[in-house]
Amino acid sequence: MAVSMTPKPKVVIVEDEAAIRQMYATKLSLEGFDVHTAEDGREGLRVIKKNLPDIILLDLRMPHMSGDEMLAKLRATDWGARTRVIILTNLSRNEAPGSLRYLQVDRYVVKAHYTPAQVVAIVREVLHLPSR
Repeated sequence: MAVSMTPKPKVVIVEDEAAIRQMYATKLSLEGFDVHTAEDGREGLRVIKKNLPDIILLDLRMPHMSGDEMLAKLRATDWGARTRVIILTNLSRNEAPGSLRYLQVDRYVVKAHYTPAQVVAIVREVLHLPSR
């Protein structure tokens, strides 16, 4: 059996709810992604800078630093200006912070409307990866 030399796509999940964070981390890991996690925006920036992910799954409502605040800080850096971001939240678009529209997100996903498998499919689509 040939071993693939292609690096795994890196994902950072920034989510304050441990069970949700772990559920998506497990699903993405099983689907072949290199997954790193953070529990709030401050930690998210550190993990993102250390790992330089291909894509970020970002919750909006979190303690210490909200997702939109973290994203604004990320977009202000050279290394984060073009990083792919999927907002993964339970806030409807109408409840989302107005600043979000200026922060270049690839997709806005309401957690309650999608299964983890559907979220993986969205990640693959945004990264232009074949489905498994």
